[in-house]
Amino acid sequence: MKLWDKGITTDKKIELFTIGKDRELDLHIATFDIVGTMAHAMMLQKIGLLSEEELKVLLPALKNLYQQAVEGKFKIEEGIEDVHSQVEFELTKQLGDVGKKVHSGRSRNDQVLLDLKLFARHKIMEIVEKVEALFQVLQDKSEKHKHDLLPGYTHLQVAMPSSFGLWFGAYAESLVDDLLLTQAAWKVVNQNPLGSAAGYGNSFPLDRAYTTKLLGFDDLNYNVVYAQMGRGKMERTVAMAISSIASTLARLAMDACLYMSQNFGFIKLPDEFTTGSSIMPHKKNPDVFELLRARCNKLANLPQEIAAITGNLPSGYFRDLQIIKEVFVPAFDELLSCLDITALAVGNIEIVQNIMDNEAYKYAFSVEEVNRLVLQGVPFRDAYKRIALEIEEGKFNPDTSKVNHTHEGSIGNLCNDKIEEKMKRVLNGFAFEHVQSALKKLIS
Repeated sequence: MKLWDKGITTDKKIELFTIGKDRELDLHIATFDIVGTMAHAMMLQKIGLLSEEELKVLLPALKNLYQQAVEGKFKIEEGIEDVHSQVEFELTKQLGDVGKKVHSGRSRNDQVLLDLKLFARHKIMEIVEKVEALFQVLQDKSEKHKHDLLPGYTHLQVAMPSSFGLWFGAYAESLVDDLLLTQAAWKVVNQNPLGSAAGYGNSFPLDRAYTTKLLGFDDLNYNVVYAQMGRGKMERTVAMAISSIASTLARLAMDACLYMSQNFGFIKLPDEFTTGSSIMPHKKNPDVFELLRARCNKLANLPQEIAAITGNLPSGYFRDLQIIKEVFVPAFDELLSCLDITALAVGNIEIVQNIMDNEAYKYAFSVEEVNRLVLQGVPFRDAYKRIALEIEEGKFNPDTSKVNHTHEGSIGNLCNDKIEEKMKRVLNGFAFEHVQSALKKLIS
């Protein structure tokens, strides 16, 4: 079944090529297509294109399909092109002519726009929940190890004293900024495109504000041409948020790989979190962090993949946009998996104590010695030269027992409570409750 069928048989090879992976990928958006159809049907009844009696039989049938989709029992049958066709086919099979009426005022173009926005909105809520959980693991680790020093590096050269509190806390605060970007993506996603049809509106007196309210959107994509132009742009915007989170995880994974190597030896993982070698019996490899790094680097490239598909398209709908689903839809579960495994691995990191007692790190205290002289009244540049000369002559013997950093965000004043407050403000800005309440009311 094809919604555009005019009685002409399509060449089989052309059909397979143009459908692509849609039937497989559309199962991920089936629940959202059904919810969108519920809202659309209620709007059609409101403007007189469906009767109350027709709506009364449509909604239970749609709710039954929704439950099947939730339970994984909804299938797109052989010969049916996509989820939109399957839903209409099921309704027509059960209800006859009533099922044929639900497409009035819609196109598959605005259907898939709506489905992808509802899908992305749902997945963003899951991502935010996982990011918050990882944030808390990092904050807890930061507090627990705030007094445990390790060397800080610039240019991969020993630079200044750092701490595990700073290291874990840095990635916690990075996630706050990642969620700020995610919140911007959320605001782009949470606008209703339904009613834009094929991109030029409709002669029916559609009540787009009503479907916006029913589906819990914050606002409309008002201009129908822009609503269609939003396909690809929405996905790329969300991909930028995914990329930002993934980049934070990849960088953390890279640090962990370095710090676990024998040349650094700063952290360990429990043996059950490592893998071995087929010929070297001593090996305990950080494969979990290496694969995390690779997966997240792939996700970090997602905006460029989408931009490459949409980069030279004019306004209006083009079938090119279908290909975006192939990289966009799977990205969410991949990121969710990476967030889960990061929280698990970081939560089980064991740190090595007294690292800075090693003679190899004594030059990390050079700035401490310069500052000590400055506090005694020596001009900074003279103090710098004096310590530099001691280092060159092999006479540098710092006092490694005193590291006194007190300003905001430093070793002695991590400001984790302030970072926690920042995260709470960002989380409150999503206002997920409005969306959840609207969908719950619609479905029930």
